[in-house]
Amino acid sequence: MVDTETARTIVGIVGNVISFGLFLSPIPTFITIWKKKTASGFKPDPYVATVLNCAMWVFYGMPFVHPDSLLVVTINGFGFCLELIYVGIFFIYSPWKRRRNILLALLVELIFMVAVVAITLLVLHTTGRRSTLVGILCIIFNIGMYTSPLTIMRRVIQTKSVKYMPFFLSLTNFLNGVIWAVYALLKFDPFVLVPNGLGALSGLVQLILYATYYRTTKWDEPEKPTSEVEISGA
Repeated sequence: MVDTETARTIVGIVGNVISFGLFLSPIPTFITIWKKKTASGFKPDPYVATVLNCAMWVFYGMPFVHPDSLLVVTINGFGFCLELIYVGIFFIYSPWKRRRNILLALLVELIFMVAVVAITLLVLHTTGRRSTLVGILCIIFNIGMYTSPLTIMRRVIQTKSVKYMPFFLSLTNFLNGVIWAVYALLKFDPFVLVPNGLGALSGLVQLILYATYYRTTKWDEPEKPTSEVEISGA
């Protein structure tokens, strides 16, 4: 019989594979942006939020913060680099107003991350205390990552179109949330369980919306000006 630690490692590896797919799933979206030479209609919110989320989880998984979390570090380190590339593509193919908002958001995230690292290492001197502080922040920003598509979901409901909500991103969001929730339950880790449980729920809602509005989506309809299609966000 497989012991809990072995099962957790196996689930964590599966989680890495699914998370790898999650991080790669927006590639078709960015191919479309590259071909059209414009990011109009697409929103950078989820990708900007994920940059900070991945940075926080990499820090959380460091041995001097939360030992035995190598699988958390590896996948989030990969995700951090890839999300920066995605945000960079948005920056290149966006108008100046959106570029300015993206830069401002990244600057705020950088300042915040530096502050968290400094406080954690200089003020807290045990892995237990460090895990608690960084873990709580990870929950907050992981929830931010999973709820950032709310602006897109709102647009889907208003326009009855899923043209700008990539299916594979929604699917892998759901699967990713489920597998990491299982990982957290095997060796109870509330800091991993809470956000990923919510992530599974968020992904499920997106899949339901996709199934509901797929038939009413006009895939070949000409794009409206940015001012008409954008609801909120950078």
